[in-house]
Formats: sequence, C-alpha cells, structure tokens
Amino acid sequence: MGALGTLSLALTVGLSIAGPPNIVLIFADDLGYGDLGSYGHPSSTTPNLDQLAAGGLRFTDFYVPVSLCTPSRAAVLTGRLPVRTGMYPGVLGPTSRGGLPLDEVTLAEILAVRGYLTGMAGKWHLGVGPEGVFLPTHQGFHRFLGIPYSHDQGPCQNLTCFPPATRCSGGCDQGLVPIPLLANLSVEVQPPWLPGLESRYVSFSRELMADAQRQGRPFFLYYASHHTHYPQFGGQSTGCSGRGPFGDSLMELDAAVGALMTAVEDLGLLRETLIIFTADNGPELMRMSRGGCSGLLRCGKGTTFEGGVREPALAFWPGHIAPGVTHELASTLDLLPTLAALTGAPLPNITLDGVDLSPLLLGTGKSPRQSLFFYPAYPDEVHGVFAVRSGKFKAHFFTQGSAHSDTTTDPACHAASSLTAHEPPLLYDLSEDPGENYNLLESVAEVSPEALKAMKHLQLLKSQYDAAMTFGPSQMAKGEDPALQICCQPSCTPYPACCHCPDSQA
Repeated sequence: MGALGTLSLALTVGLSIAGPPNIVLIFADDLGYGDLGSYGHPSSTTPNLDQLAAGGLRFTDFYVPVSLCTPSRAAVLTGRLPVRTGMYPGVLGPTSRGGLPLDEVTLAEILAVRGYLTGMAGKWHLGVGPEGVFLPTHQGFHRFLGIPYSHDQGPCQNLTCFPPATRCSGGCDQGLVPIPLLANLSVEVQPPWLPGLESRYVSFSRELMADAQRQGRPFFLYYASHHTHYPQFGGQSTGCSGRGPFGDSLMELDAAVGALMTAVEDLGLLRETLIIFTADNGPELMRMSRGGCSGLLRCGKGTTFEGGVREPALAFWPGHIAPGVTHELASTLDLLPTLAALTGAPLPNITLDGVDLSPLLLGTGKSPRQSLFFYPAYPDEVHGVFAVRSGKFKAHFFTQGSAHSDTTTDPACHAASSLTAHEPPLLYDLSEDPGENYNLLESVAEVSPEALKAMKHLQLLKSQYDAAMTFGPSQMAKGEDPALQICCQPSCTPYPACCHCPDSQA
C-alpha cells in the first residue's frame, strides 16, 4: 500500500448518499459484443442482464485494452495498461513463476483502505506464485473463493455435462494437476464439480454482503464468472437455452446476475449498491457455435479489431444513474479512478491509464476519455500500440490474426494472418462502419480532407504514446516451474494425477 496517496474522504459533488456505495463488479469471460439480448442477439436468454440494461446505463463504445484473459484482468483491477504492470505476453498458467506484482495497487486495496469489506468469487488468472503470494488475499481481497486460473488449464477440458447430475470428465491430459477450488489460500476441493460452482459463488457473495451489513461497512464484490469461456458448463441451465452449450452457459451467467440482484434487494441495499457488468475480451470464434458472437464487429478474441476489444457494459444504480444509452468512449481502465471518485477512496500515487467517468454515470458531464490505445496479445516496444481510436475514427498500424478467431469467413482474423504493417494505416469511421469493412484510405485519390486529418492525428497520437510508454518487466518471462502447481496432497504419487481431494460439501 506504499504507493497510495493521501486518503480523501470527500465524495463526488452531487452524490447525495449517506456513505460510499456498495459495489458489485461482474466480469464475464470471452463474452462477445453481440451476445446479450440488450445488444441485439435474437435468441440469447438474458432477462436479468436485459433488466440491468433497461434500468441502467448501457455503453455502446466500451473497451478492454487487450483481448486476452490475463492482461485484461490486470487492467480492470489496476487501471493501468498491462504493458506497464508486466502482464504480457500471453497469459499466466498453473506453472507460471510470475503474477501481478505486489507493488501494483488494486481496486480492492484502495477500497479496503476506505473501509470496504472486499471479496472475490470466480476466476483470478493473475498468478499464484510460491506459497500463493500472488493470490487475491495478498492483493487487497479479504475473502476469495474461486479457481486461480482458467478452468480449461488442467487435464479435463471436455466439460460439457449432460445431464446436469453427471460429473464432468474429459480426456485431454495436459500433464497438469486438476484445477483446484480455493477458499482464500486453502484447497476446498480438487477438482471441483463445475456445474455446481455458480451456486457456491452466489452463496459466498450473499454471505459477504450480509457480513458487511452486520459490520456497518460497505462491500466490494468482484464476481469474475467462468462463463462463457470454452468449454462451457451449464448446471441447471443445461439444455434449456435453445442456443446450445454456449447459450446454456450464458443463461447460467444471467441467472447468477439475477441471484446477486436478489441478494442485494433482500438486504434492502438496492439504492445503495452500484452494479457494473462487462467482460474481459471478445468471443473465441474458433469454437464456432460454442464461441460467442461479435455481432456486427470484426473478428474476436486475440485481435485488436473491434470484435476483440469492444465489450458490452452496463452500470446500474437506482436513484443515481439514469436509465439510458451512452455512445461516449470508456474502458475497463476507467473503473478504478471512477470508483475511487464515487467512494472517496485514495488514488495510488502512480501513472494511471484510466479516467474518472463519474460525471458520465451521474449525468453531470461527459466522458473525459478522448482516445484509446490497443496492444496485441504479444506486445513489444518496437511495434508499440497496434491500433488507436480517437473520437469516431480508428487506425490500425499493425494487424495480426489469432487462433482464437479462426474459422470465421474473414481471413484477417485467422492465425494464418501474420503480423502486417500498414502504411498508411487502415482507417475506419466507426460511427458509420463499426464492422471495419471500409478502409477510408484504400483509394488515396478519394481520401476526404476529414479522413486525411484524422489519419495524421492518429499517427501523431501513436508516435507520442509509444515514445512515452515504458514497458514493465514481463512477468511471463520469469518462466515456468511445475512445482508451483497447487496440489491438495503435496508430495503424493503418482503425480499429478494424485492431486484429487473430495468435496467436503458433497
């Protein structure tokens, strides 16, 4: 906490509540811009999320800085670009030596200083480290129940369960230990029954809320769902959605949102609780019907095209946030400074890449964000940012496909589409062409003065940004150590298959 500045107890002007709001931050996994009913999908069953959208502020231009799990999760908790925090390239795994550096200040840490009871349920994916040094309880969270990385990072990948009572199994052995379910730093069960996870997470969340109320303090819940990451599991929603395993997974995510809303309501805290919903990156299109939908946007996970980095986002707070739709630019990077402003929490005394969106949320002003910078999943200082958006224009200086976005009809999305420099850059007017179909600079003879001006502005922004950016030491470069894998029976044999511990709640 040494990087924290002076604690300010002053709340945002015009915020007329007795104390700082409770906060529920719901983070979906691999959810596409076009997957929710409120964003236009004709067959998704998402009534609870649609209700949040109808009663809150729905964002049309909300972004993540990198379209991959680990860096995106680092960004939402720190308000800093992952290249600053060393959370690159790629993602962390069960054997990774690195993790989110402990000198980084998380959203949970600044809210804990403000007196919040902080808890996290779900997917961490920001490192484990020796003795669990990088886990949530060392990063500002008082309580944690979840899986320390992605639920597919283990020997069991074929996890679609029919019927719901069937325990998941699979034959894809990666030579890794089974995924553990952790309660703080202890193994609760290894491996957990995935279709039962959501109910456990909701119970954990209810208990956190109730305990905070009993203690007379606000709560911060970071609910990082495993849905809708492949392989999907649906619990009680299995076979009910009409959209296959992906739709079942999405339906269960929506049911969890509804259960969290009910928990808040049951405690009489609806008007004192800010609920934010968004996701870590775009859909994994290589999974086809099991991979989600980008809607009209181009490509998906792993790319810097709109389908990879633009996400659905909702902010719900009755009596404080007026229902509506905003086209203002916003990012997950903005959540930390925004929530600090709304709660009077201290800002860390370090460079932040987010801005305070509280005027936009409360209806007193616009978003101060004018531009966005997008890095690839495997960034380097030579190429710098791949794409820049300013206002309605977006320029791609480099493009590269990704295996996560294979099987689409667009070859630019595929892994076979290698790193390509564009001079002049690809330029799109996203207000008219959100699908990035029509490059405004394709025919130099027909370039409009507005497009030419936009190109020069975006080139200048990239040049200035790259020159000012300092990459932090890569945590992924620390390498791997199989001994770091969490095993509920240390030193057992035959390893790692012996790392099985029964569920105490079964």
